[in-house]
Amino acid sequence: MFSTDIDYEVVVFAVGDTKAGTKMGKLQLKNPQDGSLLNCILWEETLNRFDHKIFRCGNIVRIVSASFNEKFNNCLISALELVKEAKMGLNEQEQEKVYNELISYIDKVKDEKLNAFLTQFFIENKDKIKIMPAAKVMHHNYIGGLIVHTLECLKFADQNMTISSHKFNTDHIYAACLLHDIGKIFEYTIDVENGLIDYDENFRKEWISHSQFGFSICMTNGFKEIARMIAAHHGRAEWGAIIDLGEKDLEPELYFIHLVDNLSAKFGKINVQLLEKEGV
Repeated sequence: MFSTDIDYEVVVFAVGDTKAGTKMGKLQLKNPQDGSLLNCILWEETLNRFDHKIFRCGNIVRIVSASFNEKFNNCLISALELVKEAKMGLNEQEQEKVYNELISYIDKVKDEKLNAFLTQFFIENKDKIKIMPAAKVMHHNYIGGLIVHTLECLKFADQNMTISSHKFNTDHIYAACLLHDIGKIFEYTIDVENGLIDYDENFRKEWISHSQFGFSICMTNGFKEIARMIAAHHGRAEWGAIIDLGEKDLEPELYFIHLVDNLSAKFGKINVQLLEKEGV
């Protein structure tokens, strides 16, 4: 039964068009008490009453008035209130600091052609790189989340290359860490005023995924080994990998990039949850 005592966590929010040509909000909420999901609809008239920052992923909200279906897993919301705001992300000073740390890794790349390519790309796209999230929902989903995730991957890679018996090409590993998610600067949009994240529809018309983008720019510029690492970083085809790590006789570098990416993603999700509990 519906209760105004439950505080829900915002999981996903998107605005679409109805057949009548009006706007409709689709909001998914999670009940933190049992982990159950509640799918909600807000008609245009209701949407217009809200500052959309209330729908930011991770926010804690309370349903004031709504009509529910029989199973209480879908509802039409007419009134909603914000209980607690989620972390919106890095401020400009923090963005600049993390971005400069990323650039310091480019300086470590000895191959002149690769160094020049990375330097040019990161300078030309600096403004987007500094603010973009690493995901819409799963991890590092806040302003500046992508550079935090990328830097974590670089640091994890640095630490683990030194203890591995396999001799890695450090230029290729650094470049793969820097570029494995770079397509996300075009795949996503983020409103720096309210922290709301969405998909860029123009990107989705031209590209299958951010992995395809990263793979393509590396292949086009002659960095085949790096392209293969990017192609495999999601691990499995059903998770979005172009190269499935279940295949035989793959290079150790492909597994390595997947593991550092996965490690950062897992810790990134935990860290945001801890910050929210601490009220940061």
